[in-house]
Amino acid sequence: MAISIDENRLSLASAPEDRYVRGKLFWNPAMQAIPISGIRRMVNRASELDDVIHLSIGQPDFGTPRHIIDAHIHALEAGQTGYTMDAGLPELLTALRHYYNERYRSTLTEDNFLVTTGATEGIYLLLTGMAAPGREFIIADPTFLLYAPLIRMLGGQIKAIPTRAEDGHQLDPERVVAAMGPNTHAIILNSPANPTGTVYPRETVEWICQEAAYRGIEVVSDEVYDHLLFDDIEFPSVLSCAADLDNIASVSSFSKTFAMPGLRVGWVVADQNTIRTLRRYHMFTTTVANTPAQWAGVAALLGDRSCVDDMVAEYDRRRKRVVDLVEQTPGLTGYMPQGAFYVAPSLPDGVDGAGFAMRMLEETGVCVIPGDTFGESAGGLLRISYSTSMDNIEEAFSRLIPWMKNQPEIRGAE
Repeated sequence: MAISIDENRLSLASAPEDRYVRGKLFWNPAMQAIPISGIRRMVNRASELDDVIHLSIGQPDFGTPRHIIDAHIHALEAGQTGYTMDAGLPELLTALRHYYNERYRSTLTEDNFLVTTGATEGIYLLLTGMAAPGREFIIADPTFLLYAPLIRMLGGQIKAIPTRAEDGHQLDPERVVAAMGPNTHAIILNSPANPTGTVYPRETVEWICQEAAYRGIEVVSDEVYDHLLFDDIEFPSVLSCAADLDNIASVSSFSKTFAMPGLRVGWVVADQNTIRTLRRYHMFTTTVANTPAQWAGVAALLGDRSCVDDMVAEYDRRRKRVVDLVEQTPGLTGYMPQGAFYVAPSLPDGVDGAGFAMRMLEETGVCVIPGDTFGESAGGLLRISYSTSMDNIEEAFSRLIPWMKNQPEIRGAE
């Protein structure tokens, strides 16, 4: 086995197992902070099986509304395929300003926005721009899987606040305040939440924003599901709950609200100094968001939004049915989610959700996502997405309910 002079690279003559060693040496050690996604693990296995029903998908199952598609096509045909300004297409920035000021009675300007390649880039810019050794970030557990790895890559530390299905996965603001310390740099909120569908009430968001402002702690709020709300809830964005924007940043996108996940257009809302700094960073990541897709976003904001109401009404119908079916399923403890298109019921204490979900997939053909994907204390949860047809939901639970009755972990907990 020949090894080249550069000890970080093994020659082509190396044995296959040595190529794994090469990978370990080649990459920045910070890459080890990125876990193998539990979502990808389940979906990859599902792709190898026949007759799988997915209650796992985290994207709308509706088609993009026609007027948005037409705007995208028109932009392409009109030659709108060059770069925009780094902050975003001016017409989209203006549309966002009107949209937010109308919704929250605010006085934002175009300089308070940065258009990004999906909300994911916005979160990436904010968290990697903030994280550093010794800095601590408070998050809920479970919460969206993106946050913790990005923070840990840069040497930041995570302080997780566990939530429970019995409490609807609500975040206790007293526990958040008690967790704030001298090293706390930021609090990350996600409401409506992935994976739980939880919507934090206004008093919770106001309390956290107020206490964070007193201590000079940043609040980053992931609000990509901000229109997928049920039970006539008025969304309590940090933009309407904080006294000002000095320590606040909100991230959102077109992906969920307007069924545009593949068009990859999101944005950050923050004070002008933050946006100026992020624009500089943005130039060294994706440079600008997709230009024709930004024109599609203009159409989404300025056009008929009844399509959103129609989608939310259908999600609500599915939500109620899924909650009813979860209640009928042995071993699952559920609750009524208030937003997004997820519910995360819990299994009996001591059940390994990851192994249980994989066995469920292989034996019933129903794919859900285990809770350990979303947090260290969430191993006993299962994320169920109802972004699928009612027929799929009914068929999935017709398989799950009798299967669950026969599982020893479930029978032993009764």
